[in-house]
Amino acid sequence: MDHGTQATASVLASLALGYGIFLLVVVAFTLWVYWRIFEKAGYAGALSLLNLVPGVGPLICVIILAFGRWPIEDRLAAALAGTQPSPGGAPPPGTSVMPQ
Repeated sequence: MDHGTQATASVLASLALGYGIFLLVVVAFTLWVYWRIFEKAGYAGALSLLNLVPGVGPLICVIILAFGRWPIEDRLAAALAGTQPSPGGAPPPGTSVMPQ
């Protein structure tokens, strides 16, 4: 191998390593963002791991979030109806907070 070929191979290997690290950072960030979104919607955060399925994973996640009934909506409706305590320990609507 001459010096030019070896230098070219070295540069290409460095670029490949940098690109691989960049891809890992992007995938980890995407999983973290989807994890937070699923948790705030009331789903299990582990549903974000569907993004690791090549091709259809992100589409499945978006379909679940766009068209599914969010569990947090059910909990909010139950809290507003007074059938369970509201999140954060707040009293159900229509009840007095003052001791009698």
